[in-house]
Amino acid sequence: MIARPDRTTHREPLNLSNEILVAPLGRGIQITLNDPKGVSDAAALELTNLLLSAHERGAYVVLRSSSDDFCTGRNNPRPPAGAAQPDALDRRRSSEVVFNCYQSFRTCTVPIVGVVTGKAVGFGCSLATSCDITLAAEGATFQVNEMNHRILPTMVMSSMVDRLPRKAVAYLVLSRAVITAERAREMSIVSEVVPAAQLDARVAELAALFDQTPSAAMAGTKEYLGAAYDMPIKGAIDFARNLHATINAAPEMRAEPVV
Repeated sequence: MIARPDRTTHREPLNLSNEILVAPLGRGIQITLNDPKGVSDAAALELTNLLLSAHERGAYVVLRSSSDDFCTGRNNPRPPAGAAQPDALDRRRSSEVVFNCYQSFRTCTVPIVGVVTGKAVGFGCSLATSCDITLAAEGATFQVNEMNHRILPTMVMSSMVDRLPRKAVAYLVLSRAVITAERAREMSIVSEVVPAAQLDARVAELAALFDQTPSAAMAGTKEYLGAAYDMPIKGAIDFARNLHATINAAPEMRAEPVV
């Protein structure tokens, strides 16, 4: 269902913890990862809830980091050597927080723009891939290194299965290569590579454009992208017809166009 983020009144900063910072950004919100050690399960849950309710606070989301690196993985220390190992069901339950976080990027009804500087490793690479648009600074690097830690990387792979070509995913997880922002763009992890000194200006430019774009149009675009690629061609075309008629009938779509 198309959200109407313009109607929200909840525009004050919402900082539930120090690991995730949230603040208004034009008609959208900015979510900032604020722990250089990585993202804990608690922070992943907080991010999930923020994305699922983002339409109540803004017309779009900008996701970035307060540190030099975007995200170097998860910050969840392994149990000490000799500790009892969880059984398969407990292990599955404990991993749900990550799978749910990846799914929240798909379920979020407003566009998400990722802003990547420095390293995006493991969980961080997945977050960058999951955003609808990802801007990366020149010099940013990306890696899926789970195999180096004897971890089967199907968590990461699940975030990429509807985003990247099969050979790109296989190469990332099996080679564990550190790839450049330019190579990440070729693989469809990144949308645009920007000189580091110009990255903030490019983010501001894109946010200003979104501020002038009808919320219904952005939410409708997100809805179509989230559903059409799983449909047969005829269904995708019929869905486009119906969504086109519905969204373009909204009063906000009849205002002066952005030029």
